[in-house]
Amino acid sequence: MKISRTADLWWKNAVVYCLDVETFQDGNGDGIGDFRGLTQRIDHLDRLGVTCIWLMPFYPTPDRDDGYDITDFYGVDPRLGTHGDVVEFLRTARDRGIRVIADLVVNHTSDQHPWFKEARRSRNSKYRDWYVWADKPPKDGPKGVIFPDKEKGLWTYDRKTRQYYLHRFYRHQPDLNITNPEVRDEIARIMGFWTELGLSGFRVDAVPFMLETTGQADAVKLPDPHDYLADLRAFLDRRGEQAILLGEVNLPYPDAMEFFGDEAPELTLSFDFPGMQAMYLGLARGDARPLAATLRERPLPPKDGHWATFVRNHDELTLDKLSEAEKQEVFAAFGPEEDMRLYDRGLRRRLPPMLGGDLPRVKMVYSLLFALPGTPVLFYGEEIGMGENLAEEARAAVRTPMQWRPGPGAGFSTADPKTFPARLAEGEFGPDRVNVASQRNDADSLLSWIRLLVERYRETPELAFGDVEVLDAGADAVLAHRASVDGRAVVTVHNFAGTEADCTIAGLPDGVWHDLLDDGDTEVTGGEMTLRLPPYGCRWLRSDGARRSPV
Repeated sequence: MKISRTADLWWKNAVVYCLDVETFQDGNGDGIGDFRGLTQRIDHLDRLGVTCIWLMPFYPTPDRDDGYDITDFYGVDPRLGTHGDVVEFLRTARDRGIRVIADLVVNHTSDQHPWFKEARRSRNSKYRDWYVWADKPPKDGPKGVIFPDKEKGLWTYDRKTRQYYLHRFYRHQPDLNITNPEVRDEIARIMGFWTELGLSGFRVDAVPFMLETTGQADAVKLPDPHDYLADLRAFLDRRGEQAILLGEVNLPYPDAMEFFGDEAPELTLSFDFPGMQAMYLGLARGDARPLAATLRERPLPPKDGHWATFVRNHDELTLDKLSEAEKQEVFAAFGPEEDMRLYDRGLRRRLPPMLGGDLPRVKMVYSLLFALPGTPVLFYGEEIGMGENLAEEARAAVRTPMQWRPGPGAGFSTADPKTFPARLAEGEFGPDRVNVASQRNDADSLLSWIRLLVERYRETPELAFGDVEVLDAGADAVLAHRASVDGRAVVTVHNFAGTEADCTIAGLPDGVWHDLLDDGDTEVTGGEMTLRLPPYGCRWLRSDGARRSPV
């Protein structure tokens, strides 16, 4: 693949930054983040090097699930602003070369959505078939309760119309029937509306659930759900300028690959959940081999597709792809207390507290994020090392207000902190110790480190576009991989252990390899590179391509 194609594939070397408008910056002093506040903070993201902002839901909502229960897909929640505020934000982002995508949450609606209110009025309602109904829950229907402490099943009885409706999540979030052509057309209109206003695509929520048709009447006769995803992608390709679909597909690699599409493109990017979980297992063990093995097994995405890599996201850090014994290892290392976990399937913590505030170790993990093959995705506050607040319920523990400066309101708002959407983190990771202002001009801070990583990543097309090979480093604690494109190569090495590690990598071109993260060169002779890495050390090295070692 030629580097000249990068302009047509902006997502392959993008730096994606996920944020919740509600918790990012309050612009009018009412204690709630809003689009005016976000627009005021756009320069922070520009200085960081962000090229794509991913907005969590900002639509009108009863807010029983942090905005994922939507009552109007075309609207803006009045607490967060107006359509005019959204357009002004999009214009400001565009002026700085930043694209914007938003959550597309069309697996379900709120039960307060006018469609569902009308659907449950009568079995003859024009919106009845916009949802999934059954006289009794089908035995061959979907399995697995997402929130076992809140819901006992996936079907809830509606007394007025004497049928059950399907909800893969909470009962106040009835599932849409995406096999209905009218629903499909409406979803396309929603996408068309927001791309017309300036969005560059969507992060598609809960993709496998959205496409599931098991248990529905005449399921065998229903159209292939993947054809529908391909239709959405084709619609987006027609309507948007290089717009993308970033999919949440938490499945093993063979199953996840289906959502990229075969003959017709579907998702543009898909989150690498198995890779994330293998990384945490490796961190718990101080051993890079779990991640190395997973990367070797990871299939190549389609020509124009890409995996999306992340250290954490807005949900719990799910560990469901690990064995039970492996999951317990991660729990013991990073979630030893019960309230640090969620449903015994994941962690509701941020990285720095999990690693005990060990800055060299935290920096190594973020170096790994930008070095791994894939598009890096940051969750707001990661650039400064924010912590969680376990006093908040469930996944809200990691969705606390952004910490801009010291003080009671953390620079997020001038209002009383009791009015904030969530309580600020406290103690060692609270705003008095962790904030943007104190790190902005500190060359040794995590914020400065993330800026450097972003800058080097954007200057290193080998990482985003190159052919990748996981290398044998001769040390269990060290992950090494090479990315090559257009005759240039970059080798990155990361030490997962808290002790020094010596590693030797063979089969490299002879010559001088330049360190991209620090001053210094490494000489390769006889095709071998020998390095001594400090505890949690990391290096990015680029070949000058002067000489080749003999085959």
